[in-house]
Amino acid sequence: MASGFFAILDDIGALMDDVAVASKLATRKTAGILGDDLAVNAEKATGFLASRELPVLWAITKGSFLNKLIIVPIALLLNAFFPVVIKFILILGGFYLAFEGVEKIIEFLFHRAKSAPEVVAEAKQDDGQAENAKIKSAIMTDFILSVEIVIIALGTVLNQAITVQILTVSVVAIIATIGVYGLVALIVRMDDFGHKLITRSKDKGFYAALGHFLVKLLPIIIKVLAVVGTIALLLVAGGIFVHNIEYLHHIFPNVLSIIKELAFGLVGGLIALPIMMGGKKILSLVKK
Repeated sequence: MASGFFAILDDIGALMDDVAVASKLATRKTAGILGDDLAVNAEKATGFLASRELPVLWAITKGSFLNKLIIVPIALLLNAFFPVVIKFILILGGFYLAFEGVEKIIEFLFHRAKSAPEVVAEAKQDDGQAENAKIKSAIMTDFILSVEIVIIALGTVLNQAITVQILTVSVVAIIATIGVYGLVALIVRMDDFGHKLITRSKDKGFYAALGHFLVKLLPIIIKVLAVVGTIALLLVAGGIFVHNIEYLHHIFPNVLSIIKELAFGLVGGLIALPIMMGGKKILSLVKK
């Protein structure tokens, strides 16, 4: 009886060792996409009133957990029974990410910047509606990025037992969510921490200087993240196209992969833009 119990413990220990090794490899493989995920979601989680930043981020985080709760079992089932479908899902997701990236570029280039009074008036007028729309957009983008993360993680353990696959993909999904949104929370609350340092130090000494530095640094980080997040969307989309469409994978072999992926991301976004805009108009007409 005792020997059987210890044998079970030994099996569990061996399984955990396998999962730990596989999770480490999978996390390393997904590091690039996690960096893009951080840039994209940090940019999406900003632009709210200070009192709403953490509630909004918590809403997005819960949506991210729900996304992975949906994606992980579906990915495992599809990989077991219909692996070819995963490729098409990734490509469709790539078009959505590319659309978001191109839409941001077009908005930056052609839309007139709003004055401060206009921004305040708009925030007062439809603050709740705008907040919900941004949360939904962030969760949708997270869904696509989560699909990519889960598929890459699953790809590292295809030769392992199903138990190792399930545990490894689940561990990576949890680490991805906690890690990304934990860092996003630190970023969006940087200015509040700076203000607290200034207040407690009575605006004197090293802590006051550090507080002023953090307050001034946040707008710069937000602007950088807006650019990096847009580029990340296009790179992830282009990477999906290049790695899942055979023709694109072999075209322009002498061009740097990052340039090729960015270019295909832009092209994919330009293709998806009229389709998505048309779909939004049809949907708005149907709702009326």
